[in-house]
Amino acid sequence: MKRRRVGIISVVPSPYQRDLFSALARRSEVELSVYYMEAASPDSPWPAKPLAPYERILPGFWFPLGAARVHLNWHLPRLEKFDVVVLNSLMSVTAQRLMRGRLRAVPWIFMGEKMGKRTARWHESLSAPLHRATAIAAVGTWAQDDYRARFPEPHCFNLPYYCEMEQFLAQPRHTAGAEIVFLFCGQMIARKGIDLLLDAFARLSSGRLLLVGREAELPGLLDTLPNEVRGRVEYAGFQAPEALPALFARADVFVLPSRYDGWGVVVNQAIAAGLPVICSDQVGAGYDLVEDGVNGFRFRSGDVQSLHQAMQRFVGSPELLTAYGEASRAMAHEWTPDAGAAKWIEAIDSIVR
Repeated sequence: MKRRRVGIISVVPSPYQRDLFSALARRSEVELSVYYMEAASPDSPWPAKPLAPYERILPGFWFPLGAARVHLNWHLPRLEKFDVVVLNSLMSVTAQRLMRGRLRAVPWIFMGEKMGKRTARWHESLSAPLHRATAIAAVGTWAQDDYRARFPEPHCFNLPYYCEMEQFLAQPRHTAGAEIVFLFCGQMIARKGIDLLLDAFARLSSGRLLLVGREAELPGLLDTLPNEVRGRVEYAGFQAPEALPALFARADVFVLPSRYDGWGVVVNQAIAAGLPVICSDQVGAGYDLVEDGVNGFRFRSGDVQSLHQAMQRFVGSPELLTAYGEASRAMAHEWTPDAGAAKWIEAIDSIVR
């Protein structure tokens, strides 16, 4: 089999992408080069780790545009030397220059989460080059359905995020105590639905809530809770990635009530930890990693009553915890970076002859 020269142009060295890149680099079928537009984002929660030999930071800078960061880079690699180029940035000067110019000369794949509900004309203009992409690597089923509807011309693969989960899998599963522990891990912000979670939790007559992540809007939200409810909430603060398996092991159920999450790698981690999962229908990972009534529940985003009912299912029927948790952990074994790398190679081989 011919060894494919694959060039990936990404935004920032995020762990959930680097795990996959590392698995790809280990494959004999691939000669990998990865280029990042920046070394770290200003609000990055990830500790810096040395770059691998196949990784490089491109010179350049970014400027703010609303809530987004727009990148401009130079000394870009010679794209002609690659058999295929993967690009996972849309809203950057660098990406727009490549998609409208040099990428026309080589097979290229756009990799992206679901675009969300941004339908303004400027966004339609930025995404117009995707009609000419060789293929689209959609991050999950939810994104794949959306990209197929928006861009019917390129082949669209379902290539979700795969991350290292060995530490979560190795951690013994939690044995439920007298009170069920619900876990949330992420930023304490409205987009993640932390306000909805606190409201739904306050309606439970029992149970505990463990919160992990940057506190952001949390203090003000906690102040609105009755003292009895606030006493059942534990905030563990932001934690380094290596501390997460032990924290997940303290929980019985994982909850991600986001108003929008293109994927949500914490769901990967939760199933590896053997936890049932409750997530909103606006979490991309929920469509691939949460089978309703088997290892968790999906509820209507923004609907506090629907979220409360899902949480109450476990409070009222704690016997579900073991069966749902075992189903999650069984699923997790199929979601390793090596499995993801194999799917990427299949996709690349199907478009590069």
